[in-house]
Amino acid sequence: MIDHCDLKKAGNVEFRCYFQLATMVIGGKWKPKVLFHLAQGEVVRFGALRRAVFGITEKMLIQSLKELEKDGLVKRKVYREVPPRVEYSLTELGKSFIPVLNAMYDWGKSYASFLVASGKDHLEYRPGTIFDNIDELVNDDSETSLST
Repeated sequence: MIDHCDLKKAGNVEFRCYFQLATMVIGGKWKPKVLFHLAQGEVVRFGALRRAVFGITEKMLIQSLKELEKDGLVKRKVYREVPPRVEYSLTELGKSFIPVLNAMYDWGKSYASFLVASGKDHLEYRPGTIFDNIDELVNDDSETSLST
């Protein structure tokens, strides 16, 4: 996995290592979330995407979508009707990123298992473990903290 950090150029993009190139395309706070929600369906309308990506502003969503479209991961389709309808979907290149998104999702569940186990003596955690009832355990903890 070690890569030489010599200056490289692909097309008109300069980068030092392939990890850097990947983070240039999908890095930041919002792009992975946008891609994750686009991966949930074939086509997603702008309003539905705005509601799905919790906390994102309309400006940041538009900017993220434009960058992802420019980088070839997202396709934008505008319907010329009143009111205008805009739909987004993953390109084939964007779909090739879904296994990475799924791995991040699974890692998040494993990390949630670690967090739950850290607060409970009777739960044993090993790296990579996902508790079968993690959704219940996470919900139980959040309900407890909300009621105190």
